[in-house]
Amino acid sequence: QVQLVESGGGSVQAGWSLRLSCTASERSSSSSCMGWFRQAPGKEREGVAAISTGGGISYYADSVKDRFTIAHDNAKNTVYLQMKSLKPEDTAMYYCAADLCRGGWRSLRRDAFRSWGHGTQVTVSS
Repeated sequence: QVQLVESGGGSVQAGWSLRLSCTASERSSSSSCMGWFRQAPGKEREGVAAISTGGGISYYADSVKDRFTIAHDNAKNTVYLQMKSLKPEDTAMYYCAADLCRGGWRSLRRDAFRSWGHGTQVTVSS
């Protein structure tokens, strides 16, 4: 497993943008796939987006398609989540995750990832 540290969260108004960053402690097969998940109070943690760091193939939850973009910088061992047109329903703790590209990562399944960051809070007000 790798250590993951997220940053970039904050409080913004609806319609604004934010960019989250997640840096892995090392570049290894354990971070071949990286993803972003979020958990709102009282709700299950859900997948937002994931990317294969080698091929750059990405997948998104329907709720964020066309608004969020995931990208990876191999030189910095960092994955980004660019969020545009934020909505109040995007309010949640956002977690970075990493693992081998195991089954389920394309479907943004939680159990496809074994390394997790501590999260960064995103709050969107109307």
